[in-house]
Amino acid sequence: MELSESQVLVNYFIKRLGSGKSTFLNAACLTHAKVSELPFTTIEANKGIAYAKENCVCKELNVDDNPKNSNCINGYRFIPINLLDVAGLVPDAHKGKGLGNKFLNDLSRADVLLHIVDTTGTLDKTGKRNSAGKNDPYDDILFLENEINFWFKDILEREDWNKFSKSFRDKIKIVENLHKRLSGLKINKQQIILTLKNSKLENKLPSKWTDNEIFKFSKNLREISKPILIIANKIDKEISLNNLNELKKKYKGVIIPCSALAEHFLRKYHDEKVIHYIPGSIDFQIRNPQKLNSKELDMLNKIKTDLLKVFNGTGVQQVLNYATFQISNLICVYPVSDINDYSDNNNNVLPDVFLVKKGTLLRDFVREKIHSDLAKHFIFGIDARTKKRLGENYELKHNDIIKIVSAK
Repeated sequence: MELSESQVLVNYFIKRLGSGKSTFLNAACLTHAKVSELPFTTIEANKGIAYAKENCVCKELNVDDNPKNSNCINGYRFIPINLLDVAGLVPDAHKGKGLGNKFLNDLSRADVLLHIVDTTGTLDKTGKRNSAGKNDPYDDILFLENEINFWFKDILEREDWNKFSKSFRDKIKIVENLHKRLSGLKINKQQIILTLKNSKLENKLPSKWTDNEIFKFSKNLREISKPILIIANKIDKEISLNNLNELKKKYKGVIIPCSALAEHFLRKYHDEKVIHYIPGSIDFQIRNPQKLNSKELDMLNKIKTDLLKVFNGTGVQQVLNYATFQISNLICVYPVSDINDYSDNNNNVLPDVFLVKKGTLLRDFVREKIHSDLAKHFIFGIDARTKKRLGENYELKHNDIIKIVSAK
């Protein structure tokens, strides 16, 4: 399925070797990225398409849909999102060490950063394997955050910060000039305004910022524009649960326990029609037990009892959904041509669903997701449920079903 960036949430999976990031990509997308315990298995970025999962409105409407830009399975709509597994990271990557420059440049278009952490604690900062539990997963989190925060600071200060900061004295132009300077990071002006406020720098000229204030601004901007979601991978290992409990005491952000390898097996067996499994489910059904040997049956039973039932899934789908609907604050909108049977001009029922930011106005949705020409001739929208007319300033709601009326 080919997608344009305007249609998707772009996630970047970031972590050093051995943590399971390539396995996560393979599990989420059923791709075949190279997996190894050797340092820097990932050199070139591996791309894949995964799916955010949400209840489809076909259930509510009691209709049989035939999606075009997404999939509907048992009343769940799976909406495509882009994933990228990028090169590994070493200390001082922001200074260009290792594959640091390539890794960090790959993050420039990201909306969410997914940090795959090896919860067994067997890897040090250079990726060398030690005995389980020797390394603290919390150190991995701090290490990565610091590298990216300093990368932001380096970008902000490049090309003579002193000259730049003294080039304007009008506070009104601070946001505009900072936006231009940071344009390569996919950062908008509202994020800069919020960062200035959070950093208590909105009334202070950049030429007066101290080094600590520059770092504070960079750190806050990274947190706002490139939020990091922590995935505690390899949760199926015996030592991982204890490490996860300790990690939760130190890290106050969201941590999602995960077994990418278990998810990979479940999706692989489903694809081979050995089992029936819907991603994100807490159960599966064996369809062809004769195709499984005793070892495989034992493994599947262990996945069901020790993972799915305990953690309400393998964690992979939970990660995708949390990044999409919670962190990125996206909602689903269904455009249709016929408000009576919810179809398009070719009689496809509920053919498309788009992910848009909560708070998106109807006119912006038409221009950005439907067609710019249609936006020029826009007259009004119609809520397919209530049949009410909607003006161009209508703020879209989650699972809205909208017909666009235009003069063209």
